[in-house]
Amino acid sequence: MGNSSVFFGIAEIGYFVAMMVYIAYFVFKGEYLGKGATTVTIVSFLAQTAAFISRWVESYNLGIGRPPLTNLYESLVFFVWCLMLGYLIVEFKYKRRSLGAFVTPLAALALGFVDLTGMSKKIEPLVPALQSNWLLAHVTMSFIAYAAFGLSFAAALMYLIVKTERRNEPAYVFWSVSSSVFFIVIFAMLLDYMNYKVVGESTEGFIKNYLFKTTFRNASSGVAVFSYIVAGIVVFLTWRYGYIIKKAINGFNVSVDFLDELNYKVIAVGFPIFTLGGLICGAVWADQAWGTYWSWDPKETWSLITWLVYAFYLHARYLKGWRGKKVAVVSVVGFITVIFTYLGVNIFLSGLHSYGDMP
Repeated sequence: MGNSSVFFGIAEIGYFVAMMVYIAYFVFKGEYLGKGATTVTIVSFLAQTAAFISRWVESYNLGIGRPPLTNLYESLVFFVWCLMLGYLIVEFKYKRRSLGAFVTPLAALALGFVDLTGMSKKIEPLVPALQSNWLLAHVTMSFIAYAAFGLSFAAALMYLIVKTERRNEPAYVFWSVSSSVFFIVIFAMLLDYMNYKVVGESTEGFIKNYLFKTTFRNASSGVAVFSYIVAGIVVFLTWRYGYIIKKAINGFNVSVDFLDELNYKVIAVGFPIFTLGGLICGAVWADQAWGTYWSWDPKETWSLITWLVYAFYLHARYLKGWRGKKVAVVSVVGFITVIFTYLGVNIFLSGLHSYGDMP
């Protein structure tokens, strides 16, 4: 894989370091930490850009000659690239570094999933169904939209944390549970990676045989029960002491109007891109590849569900006048459907898109 592998390794380590420094900046508010986090993120982004270009060149050198966007590994890497590009634009435009503590974990989770599953990174020829320019448009635009939805998720989560006051509020319960589960999953995956470091296993095989086997799916019932108890304690502590996170955000003087507006703007950008690329271009490609525009394949069905959630967001905001917590919850739910559309369908369901899971 040549230089692309080296550059990707630099980017991967850099994003994990950036995540930790952004979180430290979020907690301690040292300006030097914020500048350090931004610097590490920029260097990592440049390294990832170099990896993307190098992999494309290597593809041509191998006589394959295709953009690196057409399998699970490449699409995950491209999603992270789009996400971090969008984040850096927001940071430099609005001078809001605190958002990085909520965005970089998404990048870290995606890249961690790459290594955790041991998925192949080989550059291989495309199967006939993938040899289409419509595929390139479909994948590129879909992941630009996913990145926008990822930014909206971070802004919406911050908004809910800042705006909820009482622990018995449904919105408070929603954000405290969803955010704690997100970080529990990251930590459990990290333990799996440290314990197994499986290489050469298919994604489906890894999910079945290794994922969460260190914790929730451990062969020892005692370890599994203990893991669930610890997870429950983490959820409870996040719910009980969520005001500390709120105080930390308030320390940055982040305007709730800014978060609400950012949430809306990135969805307003991502939704038409997803409509055109994710649905329309995808339908044209499906007709070329399989002879039908729509077959209710699981990936197609969940893409439609994702589209409906974000369509509801825009409808509720434009026509119903919803603002604040209501649409923030819809935004978070929307990104959950994005994650399932992209990874959950490939892992747990079968269908025409199953080739996205690599051997």
